[in-house]
Amino acid sequence: MNVLVTGGAGYIGSVTVATLLAQGHHVVVLDELSTGHRNSVPDGVPFVHGSVADEDMVGYAIAQHGVEAIIHFAAASLVGESMAKPTKYFLANTAATFALLDTAVRRGVGRFVLSSTAAVYGTPDSVPIPETAALRPESVYGESKLMIERALGWLASTTGLASASLRYFNAAGATATLGEDHRPETHLIPLVLQVAAGKRPAIQLFGTDYQTPDGTAVRDYVHVSDLANAHLLALEALKSGEARHYNLGSGTGYSVREVIEACRRVTGEAIKEVAVERRAGDPPVLVADSTKARRELGWAPAFDDLDALVGTAWEWQRAHPDGYDGH
Repeated sequence: MNVLVTGGAGYIGSVTVATLLAQGHHVVVLDELSTGHRNSVPDGVPFVHGSVADEDMVGYAIAQHGVEAIIHFAAASLVGESMAKPTKYFLANTAATFALLDTAVRRGVGRFVLSSTAAVYGTPDSVPIPETAALRPESVYGESKLMIERALGWLASTTGLASASLRYFNAAGATATLGEDHRPETHLIPLVLQVAAGKRPAIQLFGTDYQTPDGTAVRDYVHVSDLANAHLLALEALKSGEARHYNLGSGTGYSVREVIEACRRVTGEAIKEVAVERRAGDPPVLVADSTKARRELGWAPAFDDLDALVGTAWEWQRAHPDGYDGH
């Protein structure tokens, strides 16, 4: 299949590109490189530098490479920033994706896989969270993604566009060659590992008074390679007129303090922590019920141990101390 991967130079996007290539698919990457890295795109893979909202550029890429499907990662994704800069998120996520979808439908693209988020649920009534749970985003980021999901439902029934919205919980870990290199970094595990490596003085705990066993927020961590495999499975399973939704997580929740302890075990380093105020839009507990993805897609995550997951991130960070700038 000929697949356009938007945001394919980013963290999850780059691993998905490698997964698609390994399975014999033809890939073209479109990325504006605001957060992605050109060095993460394999040699020989066509690369388009630009925005998903650029109708002419996207249309050209679709026609030039015979694109049959799109996997869409390109987005702004910081919960806290979305609350401070709401219009940025509605423009970069919702409006830009609507422009991409318009081009895709008019150009005859038949399949669309959306990188969505567990933030569409807000604070759930119970955990683990099934896809049938109420959709009540508590951040502009979550709302900006939910608006796209709703549009995909309408496009399925009106145009036949087949889609899958994959609601991630917390992506983590690395492969031997691809890992997290955000500027600035905001994800917990790489931040903690930076403390272990002596690159920052301490890790901040955003809230220690949640109604959780140790007072810190609980999250479900899923390995990036398992996420990439889910995208491939969803892409291959889609049929015309469908708009599917899947949670992607391990089904196990770990608190911030538990993650820090795992990092201490893996690295053997003392890691200083500092308590600070909660961030706006952060629910206390988010844990996935991924039964539907396992049942319908045959998705079987390879990583189910936190220390093993952290270990892959630590190995990548030690091998790439300067991120992609060093390679």
